[in-house]
Formats: sequence, C-alpha cells, structure tokens
Amino acid sequence: MKDLLALLRPHQYIKNLFIFAPILFAFNITQENLLHSFYAFVLFSILASSVYILNDYMDVEEDKKHPTKCKRPLASGAISLANANFLFMALAGLTFFMAYMFNTKLLVVLFIYFALNILYSVKLKHIAIVDIFIISTGFVLRLFAGAIATDTPLSMWIIIITFLLAIFLSLAKRRDDVLLSLEGKETRKNIDGYNLEFVNAAMVLMSGVVILSYLQYTVSPEVISRIGSEYLYLSTFFVILGILRYMQITFVEQGSGSPTKIVLKDRFLQISILLWLFSFIFIAKLS
Repeated sequence: MKDLLALLRPHQYIKNLFIFAPILFAFNITQENLLHSFYAFVLFSILASSVYILNDYMDVEEDKKHPTKCKRPLASGAISLANANFLFMALAGLTFFMAYMFNTKLLVVLFIYFALNILYSVKLKHIAIVDIFIISTGFVLRLFAGAIATDTPLSMWIIIITFLLAIFLSLAKRRDDVLLSLEGKETRKNIDGYNLEFVNAAMVLMSGVVILSYLQYTVSPEVISRIGSEYLYLSTFFVILGILRYMQITFVEQGSGSPTKIVLKDRFLQISILLWLFSFIFIAKLS
C-alpha cells in the first residue's frame, strides 16, 4: 500500500486546489459551486495520478540514477512496469467516463491536460523552458476545469497570476536539479538548458511580475466594482510575504526540490497562505 500511494502521489493533489480558485476570485462561493468544484477536483486528482504513473514509467531509467528519485516504486522495482501500465490505463479510463457523465466540456479540458502530459512525458520535458511552460499550462487548465464545473467566468487576471506563479515554482524546482548537477549527481536531461545564474535571475523576475500582477488585479476597476471595496490591495501584503518566504527556502535553505512538500511542511508558508485567504475573504465580505 505504501508503494502504491507513492506511485499515485496523493500529496500532489494539493495542486488541484486551483480548481476552487475561479469561484473564490469571482466571489461566487455557494454550496452548489463548492460541490461541483469538489467533483472536478476528484476527477482531476484521479487523472493526475495516471499522469504521474506515466511520467515515472517513462523516466524509470533516469530515476534509477537520481539520488532521491531512485526510491520511487518503479525505479526501485517495488511495483512492476506491467502493473503500473494497467493502473495508468484504468485510472485514465475511469476519469474520462466519469467526466463524460458529469460535463462534456470538462471532459475536453481533462483530455487536453492528459494529451499535453503525454507529450510532456515523451518529449517536451527534455526541452528547457518549454518544460516549465507545459507545467504552468497544467495549472491554467485546472482553472478552466473549475470554471466549467461551476459555470463561472474566468478573469484574465487569475489566468495570468496562476500561469506566472506556476512558472516561478517550476523554476525553483529546476534550480534544485541544477544544484544536484553541480554536485556531480545525475539529473534530468533538460538541465543542460539551465544554469544557476539563469534560474536565479528568472525567479527574481517572475516573483516581481507575480506580485505586480496580483496588485493590478486587486486595484482593477472590475474587481473594485464587483466587491464594492478598494481595500483588497491590502491582501497583497501576505502575497509578498509568501513569495519572499519561498525565495528564502530556495536561495538560503537550498530546499526547493518539491513545491508540494514545501507547502505541506513549512509552517511559515502555510500561515502566510491562510492569512492571505482570510484577508481576501474578509475584505470581500466586509464590503
């Protein structure tokens, strides 16, 4: 069971919380929308697990040479490739069937995500810069999944902010691989297209753009008119706090290998996110 969970990576489901973002940013949180968002969250999580299996299947030889990924179920031999292949097809098939029964538009989004990740696993993840753009596109597709499931219009700002934040997090993960390569350890082939100077500069650039984009969102006439308050910009304080903490983890503590694990373990970052969420909802409701 431990090996199966490691293969499915349920801790990565935290990424799928972006599915709830459309109703949050549209201030359209109702019981029905929460239920539909949760259903989309479940479908996306099942499909994501199938994608993780495919990724491990395609990377099994490289993972065997990696200092930490060699412990993954397929690389270590704990789960056979045949069983992994069967589970991959079963989970993907189940997701598409359930999506078809629920919402055909959601099925299209899930299929695009699935197809994009097949291309990523086969070829695109070995092309520097393209790889992080594909990962970031996956986060945007989560937004569309949530928007379609709840029939909520997507703001251009939430798409921009999510895409830029995902690039920032992807760069931090690549930085960890660059550090491993500098230590003479085997890493992904696409690291050949990165070096420490480039990743550091790109992260600093993206952090500034993320903060500026969020600030622009909070002071946009559309948002001010919708919530009837011009004070949403105050929540930017916690966005800056969270970004700086993540950069501290990356540059000072040298521990940006897994964004998901960082969010799940770092108390400072968790408190920053909760305070941002509380301030965002409080200001919106207060108005």
